[in-house]
This record gives sequence, structure tokens and C-alpha cells, in this order.
Amino acid sequence: MFNSSVVMLFFNSIALLIFSVAFLTASTAEDADAKKKLRSHLKRDRLIANGKQLRFRYGLIGRWADAIVPYEIEGSFIKKELTAINNAFKEYHTKTCIRFKPRSSERDYIVIRRDNTGCWSSLGRLGGRQVVNLQSTLCFRYYGTPMHEFMHALGFMHEQNRAERDSYIRVLSQNVKNGAMVNFQKGSALEHCAFGIPYDYASIMHYAKTSFSKNGKPTIEALKQTNEARLMGQRNGFSKGDIAKLNAMYKCRK
Repeated sequence: MFNSSVVMLFFNSIALLIFSVAFLTASTAEDADAKKKLRSHLKRDRLIANGKQLRFRYGLIGRWADAIVPYEIEGSFIKKELTAINNAFKEYHTKTCIRFKPRSSERDYIVIRRDNTGCWSSLGRLGGRQVVNLQSTLCFRYYGTPMHEFMHALGFMHEQNRAERDSYIRVLSQNVKNGAMVNFQKGSALEHCAFGIPYDYASIMHYAKTSFSKNGKPTIEALKQTNEARLMGQRNGFSKGDIAKLNAMYKCRK
């Protein structure tokens, strides 16, 4: 069964829409100006998944066949944005066996768009045409944002929603915006398989410590004070854990 507080019915009752956030941040942004700028870019990160895929996307349904993701690019991205998309592809090609390739006639594929609706992606392979939206300018401020959205398309949810997260973080609900606690709900182990990879503060899929804050104070507190914990919310690139999970899910030999 689904956690009804996390998912909602969408697209004629055959798709689920999960609302969460992608708080774009950088590990080098320690000065006050950078922090202020990063806080200003808090946004919603939408995930769309068929119900069966939500439960079993790590099994036979949600993975892309042969670790190949056909894609089309729709709209007039500027040269710098196209470079960022291609750099994201190169990160996957270099560090995993996953391959993004221009679509020829494949039935299942992603369309990369630049609509003014934020940074969002479908969750895992849905079948047929599905969208990864990278709004112009907004989704290209940090190197890892396209990588983050493509990782959703490959089947991964946010790190802090893992079932065992309470052993690693504390959600400070008193600082969370009204109505935003749904973004901090835990998934079940079935919904959020991590392939035996330990909880990863440094994951490109982790929220930042002030995501959805109503007062500028932390909404997430790390319970283990490690170097990785200081990287929560980074969008500079894959962590070692991200690479391990991608390679495990797609059965790569890297």
C-alpha cells in the first residue's frame, strides 16, 4: 500500500504525483551572499510514477532496458544549457554503464523540455513518452541539477525519504513551512530500495538543511557530525553512494 500522505492520484487515477523539493546548493557556498542566493532558489521537484512502478521500480518494471535511455530534446535551449545537459550525460557515461542516446524509433523515451514549470521529472521508466523538465536558467545554476533530475528518471527518490532516515537525520518540524511536512515523509523499504548502500548525506538526491524552512532555521539536522553531513543538499556532482546505487540498480560492472 502507498503512504497516502506522500502520494496523490493524478492523470485519471493511473499516475501518482509526489511533491518534494530540489533545494539547489553548492558545497563551496559558505559565505553569506551565497547562502542567501541558494535559499532564494528553493523550489518544488515533481515526481510522476505509475503506482505499480512506485512500488516495484527497482525490480523488473522501473528500470530502463539494457541501461539505455533514449532521449529527445524539445525547445530552444541555449548553447550553455545544452552543454550542461551533455555534461550530465557524460557523468553517467563515465561513472556508470547507463547510456543516454538520441532516440530513433524507441517506444520508451524521455523528452527534455524547458517549460517555465521548474525542475522536475517522471520517476523511473513509465513506458512511452515521459518528460524531464529543465526550466531555462533556473535549472542550470548548479552543475548537478540536470544530473539530479535524470536520476529521478532512472528511478530514484530523495535520500532523506529513506525508511531508516531517523537514525541519520532529525526533521525539525517546528521550522517547516505550514503544509510542507508532506515533503519530509518517510517511504517504506519497498518504495525506497538503496541496494545495501549506507545512508548518504552527500547524495545529489538529498535535501539541504534549510529546505522548506519558514524562518531560515534548519529543517533537517544531521545526527552524525561527519564531513559528508556538511554536504547535505550539494548539487556539485554524484557522491560515491550515488554511483554505487546507480551501478547496483542497473547491474553495471564498474
